[in-house]
Order: sequence, then structure tokens, then C-alpha cells
Amino acid sequence: MAIVELKVPSPGESITEVVIARWVKNTGDIVEKDEVLAAVDSDKATLTLNAEESGKIEVLAAEGDTVKVGQVVVKIDTSFKPEAKAKVEAPKAEVKVETKKEEAKVSSTPATTSYATGTPSVAAAKIMAENNISANQMNGTGKDGRITKQDVLAALSNGLPTAQKVLSNSWQGGRDKDRAKMTSLRKTVAKRLVAVKNETAMLTTFNEVDMSEIYAIRAKYKDKFKEVYGTNVGFMSFFTKAVTEALYHYPAVNGMIDGEELVYNKYCDIGIAVSAPKGLMVPVLRNAELMSIADIEKGIKDLAVKARDGKLTIADMEGGTFTITNGGVFGSMMSTPIINPPQSAILGMHNVVDRPMAVNGQVVIRPMMYIALSYDHRIIDGRESVGFLVKVKEMLENPSRILFGGKLPEEVLLGL
Repeated sequence: MAIVELKVPSPGESITEVVIARWVKNTGDIVEKDEVLAAVDSDKATLTLNAEESGKIEVLAAEGDTVKVGQVVVKIDTSFKPEAKAKVEAPKAEVKVETKKEEAKVSSTPATTSYATGTPSVAAAKIMAENNISANQMNGTGKDGRITKQDVLAALSNGLPTAQKVLSNSWQGGRDKDRAKMTSLRKTVAKRLVAVKNETAMLTTFNEVDMSEIYAIRAKYKDKFKEVYGTNVGFMSFFTKAVTEALYHYPAVNGMIDGEELVYNKYCDIGIAVSAPKGLMVPVLRNAELMSIADIEKGIKDLAVKARDGKLTIADMEGGTFTITNGGVFGSMMSTPIINPPQSAILGMHNVVDRPMAVNGQVVIRPMMYIALSYDHRIIDGRESVGFLVKVKEMLENPSRILFGGKLPEEVLLGL
């Protein structure tokens, strides 16, 4: 009998322990090589633990346990081999058929069984489910207090569904509490955010952007863009391009503090904050300054899918130089985003609202967005922070500037 010991792999530099978030397989299960056995939470991401060989497993740690990197958490007895899939599937089909037969027998049996008080009949249960009515709201008049179809219809005629629909989307009363253990990722995020507030001189400056030109470009080319590149064109790609150009003009915003040194990055690795089931994550687009609008859209889409499916790796989230976060997708009008360390600045996007604006002496309705730049005043001065945000605004309101280093085409033509 050959036993293979499966150890917790290192999820990344400086991480010494992880938490077993969920076991996909249990002791006694026979698994195939590379099959996923567990989901593991580290300080930075959720990873999977895969079988190194086929065989019967023995689980050595429980869900929620904190284990060291390199610790043995599973033993695999390789003398047991998984059965062929065809042999496994055939009995399942037979069991399913037999189950249906048994259900048919039960449903055809005369209703001679005694029911507990408040148990609905089949017809009553169906109507109750459709109208979000629970059994404890009903008084059964059937045998042994059973709820009949007539009982439910009578309650509906008395206005019960209206009250129930309101209650089902609101508080139900009571004094209960739910407690949930913080994940390693949530604990790390909490520590880092508090550290940012305590260790940086963080300020926020605001501006507003007229999104009319961006709207016009999207409306004119969205169908053609999707036909050519197979993806939609959104706001984030325009903001990313505008940010990378603005960072070229204001390199301190793309820098960071390392001990007693100032580091100025000559590339733009842009972190895009995305909401995932485990919480907020910030995967990174590498060398975004060299990417086209289509490349950025595809990159963001791929990262968002990986975040949703819990497949982001440590490498996907390391090394960003600047971050963009979009609270507008949740309806935020204005906010002060918190810097993602060790970066020195973060741009916050918000929702677009039609507002009356004074344009050339006339009041017109324009789609407007507030934008916010939170920055570390230790490395970025007020002139640079405001200038950076103004440059982003200029390029979004005149997108052709993005192609000419932040200048208008006629300015480039005149050599200005």
C-alpha cells in the first residue's frame, strides 16, 4: 500500500499559514489525480488544493482550521483506484428510475396518513409557494388541522398576499443574531485599510466629468466594436487609458514610498477593483499604458470572470502601481476611496447623472460623473494631485487627447 502525503503549498511570499475554507471531498472518497479536494483561504486569495495522485483520501484537518504552509492535510492511499466513469453512471440512472417509481407509488396511495397540525395539502402548498405564504400564517380546517386549498384561497381573498409580500422583503421581527468567522482575506484587508489610514497622509480631491463624448462614441461604435472584438466597450477602458496618459505627465501619482526612498514607476500596472463573492479584490492589468481599448476591455472581462469564479491567483493581484475603483455600478454619487498600499493614489468613479450645466452661456442637460482622487500627501503635492485629475477630466471630455499625449490634435499640429 502506497501512501501519498499532500502538503499545503505556499500561496506566495511571506504567507506562512492558510485556512481550510471548504472541503470538496471527504475522508473515504476515492478521487482522481488533479481533482480538487479543498478550497483554501490565504491572506491574499482563495486557492484550491488538488490531488497529486489517484486513490482513497483521508482528511487530516477540519473546515475552518488554520494550518501551516507545508503541513500535511490529506493522505492518499493509491492502492484504491477510481472506477471507470461508465460503470459509475449506469447505477445512478437505475436508482433515479427506481426513485421515480417509488414516488409514483406514494402519490397513488390513498391519503389515509395522519398529518401534523398546519401541514398543507399538495394543492395548498403549491398556491402558498407561489404567494410566499408560510404555514404558520394559516389556520387549517382539514382533517387533523391540515391546511386545505380552500383555506389558502380564503386567506388570499382577505388580503394576506399583500401583507406577506411586504413582510417577505422586510424585517420579520425577533431578536436573533448571526455570527460568521472572518476569512483570512477579510482580516488582511481590514488590517491593511486601517494601516493606510494610520500610516499615510491621505487626502482626497474631487472633480466632475461631462461624459457626453464618451456616450457618443459608445453609441456610434458599440455594435461595430463588438462585431470586431467580441466584447462590449465600457467606461473603464476609457478611464484606464486617460489615467495612463495622465500618469505620464504626473509620475509622482504613479510612485510609492519604500523606506526612505521615493520610487517612480516608469510603467503603469493598473489595479481594477472588482466585487467578488469573497469581497473586494484588485487584479492588475500589466503595462496598461501599452494596451488598446479592446485589450483593456478583454483584460478586465477576463479578470472579472476569474474573480467571480474564485480563480484569481496571487500573481493576478501583485504589483499594481495605481488603482481605479468604480462605486458607480452600485449607485454611489461620491466617495473617498482608500489607497491600496503600497501605492500612493487611487481614482474613484461614480454614477452618471443627468444634471443641468452652464455651457456657453446656456443651461443644458449633460450626463455628469463625479470623480475622486485619494492620494498620499507625503509623496504627492496638491498641485500634482489636482493637475492629474484635471488631465484625466480633459481627456475624457475630449477623447482624441488620449491619442496625442493629452493634447488636442490641433495643438499637436501647431507644435504647442
